[in-house]
Amino acid sequence: MSLPTVAASCDLIRDGRPLIDVRAPVEFAAGALPGAVNLPLMDDEERHRVGLQYKQVGPESAVHLGHQLVSGGIKRARIRAWVEHVERHPDAILYCFRGGMRSQLSQQWLMEAGIERPRIEGGWKAMRQQLCQHIDERAEQAPMLLIGGLTGCAKTELIHALDNGIDLEGCARHKGSAFGRHPFPAPSQIDFEHRIAAEMLTLEDEAPTIMEDESRFIGSVNIPLATWRAMEQAPLIRVEMPLDWRVVQIQKDYIEGLWSTYSRHYGDFLGWTLMQRQLRQALLRLRKRLGSARLARLVRMQDIAFQEHKRGNPIAHEGWLAPLLSEYYDPMYRYQLEKHERTFLHVGDWDNSLAFAREWSANHRWQR
Repeated sequence: MSLPTVAASCDLIRDGRPLIDVRAPVEFAAGALPGAVNLPLMDDEERHRVGLQYKQVGPESAVHLGHQLVSGGIKRARIRAWVEHVERHPDAILYCFRGGMRSQLSQQWLMEAGIERPRIEGGWKAMRQQLCQHIDERAEQAPMLLIGGLTGCAKTELIHALDNGIDLEGCARHKGSAFGRHPFPAPSQIDFEHRIAAEMLTLEDEAPTIMEDESRFIGSVNIPLATWRAMEQAPLIRVEMPLDWRVVQIQKDYIEGLWSTYSRHYGDFLGWTLMQRQLRQALLRLRKRLGSARLARLVRMQDIAFQEHKRGNPIAHEGWLAPLLSEYYDPMYRYQLEKHERTFLHVGDWDNSLAFAREWSANHRWQR
C-alpha cells in the first residue's frame, strides 16, 4: 500500500497546517512542532516496553509486542481520537520522530477507517532541521535592530507594535527578570526555539528583524547561538521614559497582568495566594544585591501593598515598585551601559523610538 507523504518544509508552519504528533507524550513534552496536537500511537509505558524489547531481542519482536500492546479497545480508542481530530481538521498531517513506522502505521489504521492523510517525510527530525536552519539564516543574513531601555519602558509593547518584531520573552514565557516568571511552566529549549522560528515565519520575507536587547538566558532557556551572535553585533536604540510612567507600566505587568492570569486560571482565593507567593519569592531572590536592610524595607512595603490591594487599592503596589526600580533595576542597567560602552542609533521616548524603528525597518530591507 502506497501511503502519501509531504516534504518537510517551513511552509507547513507558516501556513498553519494542523499537525498530529503520534509520538509518545514524553517525546512531545520534550519538544514538538508549533501548533501540533499530541495523539500518540503508544503511551509512555508502551513505548518504553517496546524500546526495551527492541534492544534486548530485536526489531521484529519489538514490532510484535507493539501490536500486542496497542490492540483491541486501546487501538480503537487511538484511531477514534485521530478520526475525530481529522474530521475537525480535514487537512491535518501526521508525523513521528523520523517519518517511519509509527506515522506509517497510524496512516494505515486511518486508511482502514476510511481516511487518507499524509505524513511528513523525515518526521519531526527533518522539520526541526528546517526550523533551526530558518532561524540561523535570518540571524546571519537579515538586518537586525535591538530595543533597549530601563525596566518599565514598555519595550515588549513596542516590539508588538512593529510588524517585524520578535518577542523573545513571549517565546520564553518569561519577562527576563527576577519578577518575570510566568504562572505557567516555561517551554523546553526545543519548544522555545520552535516558537522563535514560528514567529520569524510570520514576517515578510524582506523584513529586517527587531528584538528586545536581552541577555543570552531568558529564564530557563537560552537564545540560539547564531541569533545571539547577531544580537551582539546589532545596532541598538534606547527607550527613555520617566520613573512615574515606568512605575505605572510595571504595575500593569507585574501586578495587574499577573493577578488576571492567576485569578482566571485558579480562582480568587488560590490565585491570590499564588500571586503573593510568586512576588514575595521574587523579592527574596534579590537578597544579596539589595542587602538585608533594603530588602526588609521592601518586604514591609510589599506586605502593606497586599493589604491595601485586598481593600481594593492595587495602586498601593507602587510604594514598593518605585524604589525597586530606582534603587535596584535602574542602577544595574546603567552599570551595564558603562561596562560595555554601548552606543545607540537613537535615544528617545516610546513614541519616538517606535517611529525610528519603523523608519529604520523601511530603510534596511533584507536583500535575499
